[in-house]
Amino acid sequence: MEKQIATFKDYAIFMADKTSLLEIAQFVVRENYSHHLSSFTEKEVNEDIKSVFEEEEYLYDNKSHIYIARDSFGNMIGCIRSFHWDKHKTLPIEKIYGINPLNAIHRESKYSFWHIGRFAVATGAGISTLTLFKRLMALAVKPIVEDKYSYMIAEIDSKLLKVMKVLGFGTRQIGKIHRLPDIRNRSCMFQQKEVSRASFSKYGELCKAA
Repeated sequence: MEKQIATFKDYAIFMADKTSLLEIAQFVVRENYSHHLSSFTEKEVNEDIKSVFEEEEYLYDNKSHIYIARDSFGNMIGCIRSFHWDKHKTLPIEKIYGINPLNAIHRESKYSFWHIGRFAVATGAGISTLTLFKRLMALAVKPIVEDKYSYMIAEIDSKLLKVMKVLGFGTRQIGKIHRLPDIRNRSCMFQQKEVSRASFSKYGELCKAA
C-alpha cells in the first residue's frame, strides 16, 4: 500500500510498504545495470532482481521507511529506503565486506543504526535528478536526525560519495573500497546525527513531508 505524502510539478512522492519491494528491486537493479554495465543478459538481471528482493524481504520490519517517486503516469522514477537495524540481522556491509557496525562504530546499547539503501533515480526522466536526490535523502535521514544517538550506514559508490559530500553530508569510510565485478566500486561509511542535521535543515524544505 502506498500513501502520497508530497506532490511536485513532475512527480509525487509516496510512502510505501512491503508490497512495493519487488517493484523496487526491479527498478534498482535495472537502473544499476544501465548506469554501470554496457553488456548483460536478461538472465543476469533477473537473478539480481531475485537476490535484491529476497534481501529486502529479510531486512524489512515495521520500522522500515520506504519512499517512492512516481511520474504523472505512475512510473517509478526514484526510490530510497531506510530501516532500523535490530543489531542481529546480517547487514549488507557485513555480508559483502565482513564489517559489523557494532565492532566498527559502537557497541553501547544506547546507539541506534539505520541502514540506507536501494537508492536510485531514473535516467532520462526529464527531471532534476539532483533535486529528487535531495528530497529522497531528506526523507531517509529524518528518523536519524530525530534520534539523538543514531548512525547512518550505507554502501555507496565513489560517484555518489562525491555528490553526498557536495551536498554537505559528512561521511567516514569504515571499510576498504572494493571492486565488485557485477556492478561498481563501493565503500562503507557512516554518518553521525549531528552531521546529518545540517544537511537535513538545508534540504528538508525541498520536501514538505520531511
